[in-house]
Amino acid sequence: MTQQRRTHQIGTGLFIVLGFAALAYLATQTTSVANFSQGDSYALKARFTNIGQLKMRAPVKLAGVRVGSVESITLDPAKLDAIVRISIDKHYAEIPDDSAAAIFTSGLLGDQYVGIQPGGSPDMMKDGDEFVLTQSSMQLEDLIGKFLVSGSPQKPANGQGASAEDKAEPAPSSKP
Repeated sequence: MTQQRRTHQIGTGLFIVLGFAALAYLATQTTSVANFSQGDSYALKARFTNIGQLKMRAPVKLAGVRVGSVESITLDPAKLDAIVRISIDKHYAEIPDDSAAAIFTSGLLGDQYVGIQPGGSPDMMKDGDEFVLTQSSMQLEDLIGKFLVSGSPQKPANGQGASAEDKAEPAPSSKP
């Protein structure tokens, strides 16, 4: 009886250890730390008025492919803009200098990342260059607020506040 109980305890312990190992593997595979190995790289800068929840080591993607990561985030005291310094892998050195950088969200409530939208210039970006065109993060709270405030336009029941178009006479028809 004690041998069977001991075997049961060992099996249960192994199951728990394997469960924790699986959770640890999933945790490392879903973070931006494990998904990208950075070799030789070059740095680019982008200015944003609002970076939302963008964090250091967040992915930088071009056409959905991870090409780099966010290296640092600082605040410009003069313009009060966020300066995001990104590190791009040297394998992806062919980014046109008129490309745009934007902050996107993975899924509905996912992490934010910097997306590069390539331009058409024959000249390529070099180490230390800055994106001229940027698009700041869209805040979910702001979008919901705009939707709730604007909603659907309603006409007042008493006719007050009607626009000039609402008060205008209908145009005569051209039927014979």
